[in-house]
Amino acid sequence: MTTLSTIRTRSEELKRAIAVRNKPYPDVDELVRVDSDCRALAAEVNALRAKRNERAHGLAAAKKAGAGAHDEATARELAELRDAIGAKETALQELEGRRDATLLLLPQIPHSTVPVGKDGTENVVLRETPSTVATVARPKPHFEIGPALNIIDTERGAKVSGEGFYFLLGDGARLEMALINFMRESHRARGYTEVTPPILISNDSMVGTGQLPKFAEDSYQTTLDGLWLCPTAEVPVTNLYRDEVLLGTDLPLKLMAFTPCFRREAGGHGVETRGIARVHQFNKVELVNLVHPAKSYDQLEVLLSEAEAIVRALGLRYRIVNLCTGDLPDKAAKCYDIELWAPGAERWLEVSSVSNFEEFQSSRARIRYREQQADKPEFVHTLNGSGTALPRLMIALIETWQTSEGVIEVPPVLRPYLGGQDRLKPTPLVGERELGRGRRGWTS
Repeated sequence: MTTLSTIRTRSEELKRAIAVRNKPYPDVDELVRVDSDCRALAAEVNALRAKRNERAHGLAAAKKAGAGAHDEATARELAELRDAIGAKETALQELEGRRDATLLLLPQIPHSTVPVGKDGTENVVLRETPSTVATVARPKPHFEIGPALNIIDTERGAKVSGEGFYFLLGDGARLEMALINFMRESHRARGYTEVTPPILISNDSMVGTGQLPKFAEDSYQTTLDGLWLCPTAEVPVTNLYRDEVLLGTDLPLKLMAFTPCFRREAGGHGVETRGIARVHQFNKVELVNLVHPAKSYDQLEVLLSEAEAIVRALGLRYRIVNLCTGDLPDKAAKCYDIELWAPGAERWLEVSSVSNFEEFQSSRARIRYREQQADKPEFVHTLNGSGTALPRLMIALIETWQTSEGVIEVPPVLRPYLGGQDRLKPTPLVGERELGRGRRGWTS
């Protein structure tokens, strides 16, 4: 989160950062005033406590020395001090609560290398890499060829769970598992420790990574106990070391997890919704780095290269985009998007965001480190990247590796995970419903 230190020493810089982010945020000057009031009230409380302690010690010393009867005036004064302290402590608690709640709504200050822009239309494409596959002239979009081969079924997904859910069948499901295992092995080879995290997550963990309070509407919450369904493995994996102090020699700490992810996409109306490009449940391999602050921007480039290596190995056309200030996530100081080209749908799909959050998350989750035992603990920098999300990766793969005969070939790097299979097989159709559609007939 935006720390109190930032409010007290960098408020003008924060105001400039808010201006270029081009979104509504709480008033920084008002927050500075509230913080000043908090400090003034805290000073009053401390002064009253000191006075109370002085009077109490004096009364105790007098009684010990047997100096006369009980000092009723001092006792009354102590009672009045106790009441005054209690009232001011309550007021201070309310004021600090207001201040801290506002802090959670403020964004990160963008890094100097982030381009200034009003929204996503002004993001900067840094480079584009062509596909290594000879794509056919008019490949079918995934939402046509997937159902035709009966490897993607959004219709039955909607029947079972509602719009935004889908089934993968046969080689569609096997292809996704091949991608998952390919990514897991690739990232383990790059020094990642694999983690299997909880899927149900507490409020504190959601606040710790910045999902709350801002993205409550985009998240699914259980009714009885208030736990949240994992929106991304970034949340449980980053919180793995919440409220802990790491050693300098532990860093960089590179963690990886494969999880299902759940998002309501409350703000996603009006976008392309056919197929599986925007869904409520999907699988993802996530990369989390905990890094020494002085090395976090070097590590950001490493993390980008690790996510980029996956799409390059699959022969897909992709581009790297430097997000401008108006499109930058609140918690990110800098963010790259990896976008894949879907030749059937003829659109770019964001498949990975690689971000440096600096101490935005670690200050919320209180993840610190120190080089030596005598050193004062400092916040680590947290970085995160999808390595990658599966639905859009599968879209680009299915549409890129499609032949003119409507066959989907398997990229060579995935064939070992599919028993050497070099193309996806259709899933047999079942049920009377397909008869009416002319997609199958009675067999003897």
